[in-house]
Amino acid sequence: MFVRAKKSGAYRYLQVVPNERVDGKVRQQVIATLGRLDVLQETGQLDALIASCGRFAQQVAVLDAHRRGQTAAVDTIKIGPSLVFERLWKDLGLPEILQDLLKGRRFEFSIERAIFLTVLHRLFSPGSGRAAEVLRTGYAISGANQLELHHLYRTMGWLGEPLPGDQQAGATPFAARCAKDLTEEAMFARRRDLFSSLDLAFFDTTSIYFEGQGGQGIGRYGKSKDHRPDRKQMVVGAVLDNAGRPMCCELWPGNTADVATLIPIVDRLRSRFSIGRMCIVVDRGMISKKTIEALQAVHRDTRYILGARLRAVKEVRERVVADPGPFTEIYGPMMRNEDPSPLKVKEVRVEDRRYIVCHNEDQARKDCADRAAVLAALGEQLKRGDKSLIGNKGYRKYVKSVKAQRFEIDEQ
Repeated sequence: MFVRAKKSGAYRYLQVVPNERVDGKVRQQVIATLGRLDVLQETGQLDALIASCGRFAQQVAVLDAHRRGQTAAVDTIKIGPSLVFERLWKDLGLPEILQDLLKGRRFEFSIERAIFLTVLHRLFSPGSGRAAEVLRTGYAISGANQLELHHLYRTMGWLGEPLPGDQQAGATPFAARCAKDLTEEAMFARRRDLFSSLDLAFFDTTSIYFEGQGGQGIGRYGKSKDHRPDRKQMVVGAVLDNAGRPMCCELWPGNTADVATLIPIVDRLRSRFSIGRMCIVVDRGMISKKTIEALQAVHRDTRYILGARLRAVKEVRERVVADPGPFTEIYGPMMRNEDPSPLKVKEVRVEDRRYIVCHNEDQARKDCADRAAVLAALGEQLKRGDKSLIGNKGYRKYVKSVKAQRFEIDEQ
């Protein structure tokens, strides 16, 4: 039995029609005409009729109760993140790469699924390995139902497992080559072609500190970017290509200085990925005179774009920034939130060195307001006493000593 729409003149009518088989043929007979379709829709009679019938159908009754907000969710499973990321995971070729690397190893669980789970966890809800195990129960992840916490720890151990001595060529002085490196190199090899190069390679570092007793192997006390000098930490370095794709990451002891990492990274990129010539882009924290001389060595053939220290380098402070040449506007004032930040640039050459000076008017106004706020607070502090000012890094550059260990604002 079903409902059909029958046209008669300018109108359509709803009819209830059963199917019957008579003498081997299907025959239909109208048993009720519900009325004109347009009238039923406009008056709401059609919805009322369906709802009335739905009271006697279990599945429809549940859906109708949910629509009215009369059902309680017992549990929810998210399917979207896993579906989308699984597609990217396969496009990168990671299932095949990991399968090749695991040949000859007999784990009683899926290493590939464990890595997939931990990476998905980092993308959507970063936390510890224990938190990744909890996340598994809230997401529909194919093949991850049997994973437990110790499986995730063993997987991380395998990724960080040092390679044999004959596979340590190209390792940095700070850490040995491991299974993670082979994974990165295989991913790069899958997408490279005859003309692959590193026209630009962006390199930067950060630090991650350990809680509790963590970091027995790589954890060291060092300059903490998290402002936690009381915790052991490790240094994490990341390299991106000119398309913004991550190429590799490095994990080093927490007392590794940024300035010491650049040259080993440049040499290692060339040896790991068979790159002849490249241009490395890094910020000012990794620059020293010795580093620049090493980059300019003939055998490296490395171009570079380096952040310059505005206050510490006399040439930059007195000649580059003071250059009277005009700026070229790249981006104008922001009209919408998604617009790029305003940007003006100009090129300044000093002997054989080329500088690009960038100016962001929005940032300049913010810096001015921040500086005014600091000076206002500093003025109030000076009225109450100045003995503690010399230990405050935020205030120190704005004061000068006058006499008998007294300080005042350096207006210049």
